Amino acid sequence: MNTLDLNCDMGEGFGVYAMGDDEALLGYVNSANIACGFHAGDPGTMARTVRAATARGVAVGAHPGLPDLLGFGRRAMAVSPAEAYDLVVYQIGALQAVAAAAGTRVRHVKTHGALDNMAVVDEKLSEAIGRAVRDVDASLLFYAMSGSVTATVARGLGLHVVSVVYADRSYQDDGTLTPRRQPGAMITDLQQSVAQVRDMLERGFVRALSGREIPIEAQALSLHGDQPGAVAFATGLTQALRAGGVRLGAAAAPATA
Repeated sequence: MNTLDLNCDMGEGFGVYAMGDDEALLGYVNSANIACGFHAGDPGTMARTVRAATARGVAVGAHPGLPDLLGFGRRAMAVSPAEAYDLVVYQIGALQAVAAAAGTRVRHVKTHGALDNMAVVDEKLSEAIGRAVRDVDASLLFYAMSGSVTATVARGLGLHVVSVVYADRSYQDDGTLTPRRQPGAMITDLQQSVAQVRDMLERGFVRALSGREIPIEAQALSLHGDQPGAVAFATGLTQALRAGGVRLGAAAAPATA
């Protein structure tokens, strides 16, 4: 079994107000997807999260989202491909500057919330986001939902794609995540989550809410740090994965000849 990258969305507070317990979560995850100020976060929060992740040996990634602080980037917006390109470039660049000041670098990009949900079924939007990542730094890893349009388009652009699956979200028959407004969208029961992840890793599928088995490739396993009980959830999930012989570690680009 290949190494699984346990990653978590972080840095989603403002000023002195934290969203979740990032410090504790950094003790369990391999990679941090750090908000870049559009859906959440601010310069100080970004800097603190980058420094904390670096101190714990956790890989730093940009988590760009829609410019929607009130809706936490989870509301769909009428964003053109050109606008999506610009906002992703801007946010990656902001985190790159913060990371450089902290003596480290941004290693990956994972889009947030509605921006990601819109792109996984929209080829033009996916192409704009992928080009933004490539044009900023083609060596950046691009975390994209397993089996999505976004993953396919990004590979076509020459990006190294890391296939993302979710431990705390349920799936629909088309392989997309269940919208949060629908019952059963979030998985809060640890044993249910562990069972879902085991199916992904051992059997290569995720069971949709309908019961349908959706083929899936799991390289990065994502958690949401803003969920209640996120630390206990991460603790239990990590213990279960390691007990099952799963190797955990930050994803890496394949070595070139």
